[in-house]
Amino acid sequence: MFETHTYDDPQVLPAAAREHWEFMETNSAAAVMQAVCPDEWKDIVDVLSTYRLVPEFWLKAGGNRGDIAAQIDRLFSARGWKETRLDLETTGILYDKNSRVIGTLPPVRQEGYLVDNFKGRVALDVEWNAKDGNLDRDLASYRSWYEAGVISAAVVITKDRPRLLSLARRIWGEYEATLPEEERTNKLPIDLSTSTVTAFDKAQMRVRRGVMGTCPVLIVAATENTWDGNPYR
Repeated sequence: MFETHTYDDPQVLPAAAREHWEFMETNSAAAVMQAVCPDEWKDIVDVLSTYRLVPEFWLKAGGNRGDIAAQIDRLFSARGWKETRLDLETTGILYDKNSRVIGTLPPVRQEGYLVDNFKGRVALDVEWNAKDGNLDRDLASYRSWYEAGVISAAVVITKDRPRLLSLARRIWGEYEATLPEEERTNKLPIDLSTSTVTAFDKAQMRVRRGVMGTCPVLIVAATENTWDGNPYR
């Protein structure tokens, strides 16, 4: 696994995006996308530069995965990205010594899955609160698609669970302090303690294991710096 840090170059990723998220990449993913997929990279930079976690949506019982992922997906959809299933089909073509086609082999089909956002040659999944096994599927698929030559890079947007847990406790504690004592629960409305869902550390572990092969992959994680700075209301 070849870990790189091209996202630290302000010519690649401006401070407006870099300062509000945590990153990990392989094979110079950020620089690769800037160079060979400039339109898609601009979309990614725009979203990372503007999207912020709003406590009313983020700290919402039963809506944590849906609200946050849906908000981010809508931002990409507005920029022309689409939820897309990508399948691969390989056909062997037989030639004689004079380069004339003399037959074909039966096609081999590899079924993919619905990528949250796909545009040009970039696949992007928002893995906010799904089962962490989704990351194995995502990274293995990126590898297949990259090796087949149909994508140039892939992106996963997720959360840094420990850092957001600390932030959530702070925001929720400040909110509950404004309530009458009998209305206080002293319990977060969302579960950030479980370690079996998609998160930054889970993605890092799999990337370091090399699940994605040589595909340039950028992992983006929301942290306390992604918060919009407002209290829970």
